[in-house]
Amino acid sequence: MAKPKLELADIFLRYGPAWRRANAGHVSLSQLKVMSSIEACRTEALGGHVAACTKCNHQHIGLVTLAFRSLNSFNQVRKVLADGSTRKYFYAWKGGPRLPGKPGDPSFVTAYHDALKTKTETPAGTLQSILNAYQDSPKFLDLSPRSRRDYVRHIRKIEAEYFDFPLAALADRAARGEFLSWRDKLAKKSRRQADYTYSVLALIISWAYDRGMVPTNPCERPGKVYRSERIDSIWSADDEASFLDSAPTHIGLAFTLAMWTGQRQGDLLRLPWTAYNGETIKLRQRKTGARVVIPVGAPLKILLDATPKTTITILATTRMTAWTESGFRASWRKVCQKAGVDGVTFHDLRGTAVTRLAVAGCSVPEIAAITGHSLRQVAAIVDAHYLSRDPALGVSAIHKLEAHEKRTKTPN
Repeated sequence: MAKPKLELADIFLRYGPAWRRANAGHVSLSQLKVMSSIEACRTEALGGHVAACTKCNHQHIGLVTLAFRSLNSFNQVRKVLADGSTRKYFYAWKGGPRLPGKPGDPSFVTAYHDALKTKTETPAGTLQSILNAYQDSPKFLDLSPRSRRDYVRHIRKIEAEYFDFPLAALADRAARGEFLSWRDKLAKKSRRQADYTYSVLALIISWAYDRGMVPTNPCERPGKVYRSERIDSIWSADDEASFLDSAPTHIGLAFTLAMWTGQRQGDLLRLPWTAYNGETIKLRQRKTGARVVIPVGAPLKILLDATPKTTITILATTRMTAWTESGFRASWRKVCQKAGVDGVTFHDLRGTAVTRLAVAGCSVPEIAAITGHSLRQVAAIVDAHYLSRDPALGVSAIHKLEAHEKRTKTPN
């Protein structure tokens, strides 16, 4: 299509400066930005691309338009393939549909705007409308980046199945059965993930119910299809010895740091050297916001004092860089395989720390002060999940009883 003789940008370029001077003080910053963008449309200011014919060497320079420049919110993901090569994938937004081709391709631009239209023109009164509203709410935006990524992954599953589900139908008793049947279908692949996806659905509907957006929440108190016996997920002394014998120094430090602090993996990977003063470790847990001050035990202090400060963070790779979560998980998994440790994870070190503190005679408040759990959480862990069959507690109890008897029993 031939370029029109006069474009909107031409008018702005010719008369814009004089108009701005005449209206100085009455033009908002947003209006000035719009005018600047229009004036830069299809000029070198926005950049461009060169298309060349491989047969005749003819070249065509295409300047980026304002319409293309508006594609500034798509999400770009770089993935490493099985052969070691990398490839870029583009999505309309984080968690949104994948876009074909590359930025600037006609198919890319069309797919991007189609995706935005679908997102912004969601029919009112459908489940998709509250899924979108929740993702724009402070409740969602205040979550940690990791939690938001996890939530979006499960929200995509919900959208794929129920994006057009009428909100009015939530009041029907059959709706609960429908959602539970869907969870049972997901559970055939993974019970834990099925519970997670269903809990996200229940949370969002509960959020909408509190705001009067839905008539009821048919997903509340569904129970779980996955049952975890956390007593079987405690690191034993043999597990610890095998792991530390196989672990390189930097992975061994991570193990000891987790065992002696009871903190989550993400918080420990981000823990800076400035948090350690030689006697205590101070940190703010990202998930709960709880601030904890942990006295450093002798075994951990020896390791920390002997570790060179090569990075800002205490835990670092052999290349003297901070860990990524995926990189750390991969290295941790390799050490577990080498050590023959199976059935326990890094996160289980948190429960193991609670267990060992309890066996050592620590009170619930003492344990909570170190791990950052609430008193109720520690009591629940100690009572139900970890210690109900721990023989060490029985031995400890008998020793305490014997000592008490010796102190109080008088001879005849």
